[in-house]
Amino acid sequence: MLLVPALAAGAAVLRGYRPRALVAALLWRYRWTSLTFILLIAVSVGIGVGLIAQERGLRKGTARAAEKFDLIVAAPGSEITMMFAAVYLQPSDVPLLSGAVYDEVAGHEQVDLAAPIAFGDSYRDSPVVGTTAGFVDHLAGKLADGRMFATSTEAVAGSAVKLALGTAITPAHGIGDSAEDDAHAGHTLEIVGRMPPTGSPWDRAILVPVESVWEVHGLVNGHAPGREAQIGPPFDPDYFPGTPAILVRAEALWANYALRSQFTRADTMAFFPGAVLAQLHSLMGDIRQVMSVMAVLTQVLVAAGVLTGLIILTRLFARRLALLRALGAPRRFVFAVVWCFAATLIVSGSLAGLAVGLVAVGVISSIVTAKTDILVTATLSWPEFHLIAAFVSLTVLLALLPAFMTMSRNIITDLRA
Repeated sequence: MLLVPALAAGAAVLRGYRPRALVAALLWRYRWTSLTFILLIAVSVGIGVGLIAQERGLRKGTARAAEKFDLIVAAPGSEITMMFAAVYLQPSDVPLLSGAVYDEVAGHEQVDLAAPIAFGDSYRDSPVVGTTAGFVDHLAGKLADGRMFATSTEAVAGSAVKLALGTAITPAHGIGDSAEDDAHAGHTLEIVGRMPPTGSPWDRAILVPVESVWEVHGLVNGHAPGREAQIGPPFDPDYFPGTPAILVRAEALWANYALRSQFTRADTMAFFPGAVLAQLHSLMGDIRQVMSVMAVLTQVLVAAGVLTGLIILTRLFARRLALLRALGAPRRFVFAVVWCFAATLIVSGSLAGLAVGLVAVGVISSIVTAKTDILVTATLSWPEFHLIAAFVSLTVLLALLPAFMTMSRNIITDLRA
């Protein structure tokens, strides 16, 4: 429907005439100038549609990364901060939940999985996260290589961690520039397994038993004396040092809502990461509208530039068109030639812009994926095609102006020029 105005204009202008041969000759005669116009339009259209498609791809990528996190229980605070810390592994200083709280959550009859998530250490650019084998199974399923950790000195690496199985590492305390490399000297971890890709920041994480995180910081490991060698639940509340967050999963959907209601109280905060992400996406929706308006305004400015350029360009072959009219060509035929010439540049540039947009979304997606560790796979869809179609119709209609101006020029003046 957006292309109907352009098609209708073309049908009306070209009715009864076949200017293709002459238009082709003009395109070849002024090929470098024409190519410049096509490239200008292509770059503008490609960048515009690429940015809009990228925003949609980022929303899908962040939602995919959070889909395994049904319900998070943490200490009261900011849900957004905790979501970024527990789901997207962004460094945050958050309070801990006690052993009594974890025991209450894990022992609830509706809870199928209650996995502590303890972060704060790292190795190079990989966060070291303490959790349970059940969480690894829930997050990634069957390991791609090796086996699950069985002791507090073993670890499972994410798919993007460039460490071979059997590699021994020493974690640093903290993450990033503030990490203390020698804080845990003497405590080594052996990589014994590797997860398949999850498309989330967990692909660059190193997962260890939560007992390992407690032990390396000089704390009890969650188990009573005589059971210190045990790995994983059940944990003894009296020997549970604390955890920043607990991933909770219930088999029944309604149970998740009941658990959220039950554990939203003075000492705990329960929330759905998906619901928090939806709020952020709502904000991004406003950003999308702004980006769409900016893209449209950019296209309008480019259309105005193209229109101005076409008016100037028609002056280059004004003498040839004047000669054509002097030989007896009807004024409407000259009008059709100029308009068809302009429409060819516009349509060619827009189609080239579609190719530029496909390349742009691929390049931008790879950059965003590398920077955020969130798998972003943006593709062009109907909104982008709508934008291109609207641009084509607008500029094709505007191209009627230089065609009309050419038709109205004085033949004798152009021939003498």
